[in-house]
Formats: sequence, structure tokens, C-alpha cells
Amino acid sequence: MVAAGTHGTVLGVPLDDLPGWLPAWCRDHLGAEPASVLFQLQQVSMVFRLRLADGRYVVLKARPDDGRAASCVAAQARLAERGFPCARPLTPVANAGSLAVHAEEFRPGGDVLHGDSPDVAMRYAEVFAQLMAELADVTVAPPLPNPRWVRWDHTDPGVWPTIDFLDNRDQGVVPAYVVDTAKRARGRMLAAGLPCVLGYADFEAQNLRWHGREVWAVHDWDSLAWQPEAALVGAASGAFASAGPPTLAPIGSSEAFMVAYQDIRGRLFTAVEQEIAWAASLWPAAHNARWEALHGDPPVSCDALQAQAAERLRRANA
Repeated sequence: MVAAGTHGTVLGVPLDDLPGWLPAWCRDHLGAEPASVLFQLQQVSMVFRLRLADGRYVVLKARPDDGRAASCVAAQARLAERGFPCARPLTPVANAGSLAVHAEEFRPGGDVLHGDSPDVAMRYAEVFAQLMAELADVTVAPPLPNPRWVRWDHTDPGVWPTIDFLDNRDQGVVPAYVVDTAKRARGRMLAAGLPCVLGYADFEAQNLRWHGREVWAVHDWDSLAWQPEAALVGAASGAFASAGPPTLAPIGSSEAFMVAYQDIRGRLFTAVEQEIAWAASLWPAAHNARWEALHGDPPVSCDALQAQAAERLRRANA
């Protein structure tokens, strides 16, 4: 989720600028301290690409310990063991103060698949269907709370989940149609009461890499969620084309994504699941539109939401 908390990438970070806990963590859990830093990325998590003193290249990820990380890393490890295209965790989650930290293999290379056409949507749907089929055989504690861009199941007051650094800004700048769309989509999803499954909740182009027509790597396993299958499919159908600032795919492409997913999984959604998928396609876009308004960013999601919300809500029966 690029817009949600990105502070940028720093290349060639001096070793002295690394957090104080990091060298000892690497020594204790990987058997060697960092020799150099290829890059550091600050998003929802801190990500460090390191060369260790013994010559190994690893990726270290650290995020505030909200109880989700252990399940996410365990699920990632299961899929990597089965040959799914993702980085293999090298350690379980181990705390460093208030942070949950783990290391994984360095899996470089591949290209971003750009585009939002129905054909591109179907290629992404094939990967998502494979991913969800693999996760269906994984048993871990639900990774709760869900990532904020799919946390429509929150019990906080109001439409949005409580997020202090967003709530402390002037909410009056958020367009009324963004709030109304989020409220209606959320109400429809909560009314359905569908069972939850383990799934991937940040299915954006920027998180996948391809070699030709074959997916090479799916990144960002911090973003697993515990939501109804149809809702996760719907969210992915709206977000898959986001290769930079998050946007909302065209309605026809979201439809192609949903149809292809069901064909590949060999199961048609019920009428209610179809509606929930369309409702869920709106929530991440509404979250991103709110973010744009609160930060004064270009209205990429805002404009897409304004253009598409009415039809998506109609399909959602919301």
C-alpha cells in the first residue's frame, strides 16, 4: 500500500545510521553482523537489504509488534516451502524491544506488470487464485487486527478504524462522497456475516515481480488478513493495477478479475458473495482517497472513486 505510510527509500545507508538494535539482532539470529546496507525503506514496516559479514545477502523487516507478524511470517514460510514464488523466511519473528523483526532471503529481479486492462486483470487474477488456494491449506492464528486498508470490521466509533496519525488531521477536507462510499460499502459487508479466511490484502502491481508471463515474486507478506474470501477477491480486483500511487482499476477490469478468479478456483460466488466482492472493491480506494485528502496529495483515488462509486455500490446492493 504505497500511499499508506511511505516515507521513501534510502540507498547506501552508512552502517552507523542503522538502528542500534539491528547489528546485535543479526548476530544473534543470523550469526553475522551487517557489513553494508544496500537500501533502507520506511513504509508500514522498516525494510533493510543487507550484506552480512559472511557474504550473505538478506532482507530484514521490522514493524511495531501488534500481534500480526508471527502468523504472517509462518504463512509465508509455508508457501515458500511449497515452491510458491515468494522470499523464504530465514528466521521466525523475534522481538527487538517493541518491534517484531524477522529476516528473509533476498529475492531480487523481475519486472512490474503495468496496465489495468481486462487481459492484465485476468493475469493478476490467476496469481491471486493460486495464492488463495495455497493459503487455504495453511493454519495459523488469524493475523488480527487486519491491515487498516481492509479493516472495515473494526469496532471503533465512526466509519474509519481509529488511526491517530490520520484522525488528528482535519477531517473536513475529506470529500463527503468518500465518507459516504466507505459507510455504505462497510455496512453491506458487515451485514453479510460471511465466514473469514486467511488471505492476502495488498494485491497491488508494485508488490509483484514478473519474468515474462510468469510471476517471479510476491512481496509484502505483512499484509495478510482475516476476511471473507469474496471480500479479499473484491479488494484485489480494485487494487491490482496500483504500480505507484494507489488507484482503482476500471470496473470492467475488476469484473474480469472476479470472473477469472472464480473460473480458476472452480467455484461460483453466491449472489451475496458477488455483492460483497463489489463492496470490498471500494474500501481500499476509499481509505486511499481519505489519505490523499488528508495529506493534500494528488487526487488519484479520489477521482477514480468519484467516477466509479455509484456503479460499484449498485452492484454491491449497497
